[in-house]
Amino acid sequence: MNEADWRILLVEDHRFQLEATQILLESYGFAHITTADSAQVALQKMHEAALPYDILLCDQCLPDLRGLQLIEAATKLGKIKHAVLLSCLTTVELDELAKSASKLELPLLGFLVKPPKRFELITLLTSTR
Repeated sequence: MNEADWRILLVEDHRFQLEATQILLESYGFAHITTADSAQVALQKMHEAALPYDILLCDQCLPDLRGLQLIEAATKLGKIKHAVLLSCLTTVELDELAKSASKLELPLLGFLVKPPKRFELITLLTSTR
């Protein structure tokens, strides 16, 4: 599948970060981006989607649900193929999240510091091949 065809669900509660990240993704060539400003809205959009999203790109620190919990819920529903967490947490905190994701067998590809850089994002996303 071509990168431009990937269906991405971007979840970020801060309006500026959401819009900036969407613009970045579009500038990287991603054409199918759905946005949500909360976990609740993201879950609603997942239920409405006919197909699972290729990538769930979400903030770890959402006010209504932690990003890892959203990934877990989406995985159980069969609504995502892979996920990437956006975060500004410490390396120790990210390591703990990675261990939790591994124990839960979640499709977490990794973490990106906001705003995501094209090379780092593409490297994570293409690791699915």
